[in-house]
Amino acid sequence: MQTILPKGSKKLMNAWAFYDWANSVYPLVISSAIFPLYFGFLFPKETPDVQFLGYDFKATALISFVTAFAFLVVAFISPFLSGIADFVGNKKRFLQFFCFLGASSCIGMYWFTVDNIYFGITCFFFGLIGFWGSLVFYNSYLPDIAFTEQQDGLSARGYSMGYIGSVILLLICLYLILSKEGVEALEMMKVSFALTGVWWLLFSQYAFYYLPKGNKNADKITKDILLSGFRELKKVKNELLKHLSLSRYLAAFFVYSMAVQTVMLVATYFGEQEINWADTEEKTKGLIISILVIQLVAVLGAIVTAKLSNKFGNIKTLIVINSIWVVICVCAYFVTEPIHFYVTACFVGLVMGGIQALSRSTYSKFLPKTEDTTSFFSFYDVAEKIGIVIGMCVYGLIDQITGSMRNSIVFLAVFFIVGVLLLFRVPKSVAKE
Repeated sequence: MQTILPKGSKKLMNAWAFYDWANSVYPLVISSAIFPLYFGFLFPKETPDVQFLGYDFKATALISFVTAFAFLVVAFISPFLSGIADFVGNKKRFLQFFCFLGASSCIGMYWFTVDNIYFGITCFFFGLIGFWGSLVFYNSYLPDIAFTEQQDGLSARGYSMGYIGSVILLLICLYLILSKEGVEALEMMKVSFALTGVWWLLFSQYAFYYLPKGNKNADKITKDILLSGFRELKKVKNELLKHLSLSRYLAAFFVYSMAVQTVMLVATYFGEQEINWADTEEKTKGLIISILVIQLVAVLGAIVTAKLSNKFGNIKTLIVINSIWVVICVCAYFVTEPIHFYVTACFVGLVMGGIQALSRSTYSKFLPKTEDTTSFFSFYDVAEKIGIVIGMCVYGLIDQITGSMRNSIVFLAVFFIVGVLLLFRVPKSVAKE
């Protein structure tokens, strides 16, 4: 029988943060490090366009469009699922479903080859849906299990544990890959995909054991569940309009998250194609080392940002971080050599960890008093997902049309600039919350 732990319990908060340890291997190994390398070896820059669904695509543009479509699906289904989850009072089952979907898709990517591209892209697609779909329910637990004064620190702890856990697995994968050469090295990359899925499934069980099922609304089960999803969305929309700080913050988050998530999703593809690596071995080592640097520095970034937000306020800190992102995007246009890429990676890591953790906890603080936290967080996640759809589509289109990701990456600075301007509009009376 599951032990019901009280809100604010150290063990409960650690269990929640431990899911970050479990699932963060996906964005690192699959999205950021190993898969972009593997995809680059399958479809080198000098090869002809990839034919997919009857159309010719630049390989990196194809990944951008598939990623955008996956996020569009998540953005569409998450509000309905989150409303249902609060309605039946068992959000944990939804979290588990998306966890299993994502992890099994990672394992399926072991069979991704040039001749099996449709199966591979399908697994890549459902891996994205599994990871990001699970975050809808994972994030919504934050105000349920931690008090307001605990949320900044707990959010940062979750990201920090995720970075550390994912780095451990990446180091294991790095050892496996670099111990082989040629075709055998590619085989180890595929093994890394399977290891990611196993890690995710295995370590998530600790979080599942302690996390509560969700708010108990089972007495309403006689109502039509699907329509209740629409009603929940309408209620949240009305509440957002009543709270000026919340609605203005969400607008700013929507814009700057377009760029943040896009950079995170395409950084390795950029490094794989746009940097002047001496040879294949240097490219493999260099890109993975860069990702490791980002992850490790991001731990420091999340901790430092939490401290700065306590001293200067969440909104002011977010304005500074977004301003730094603007500079990074502009500088990235001129990055050509490995050393330039390493330096850029350090700055990306510093602001990446901070902006993610602080964005989540800031939204949590702005929420009105309610037990319907999942539906409110679905709006947060939908804003993020639609932003990613727009960001990845814009990035992919510029890449496809101009033939260079440099033009795409520098354009993302526009989103950060607009995000800063919108953050200034958040009422000053709550800017330190």
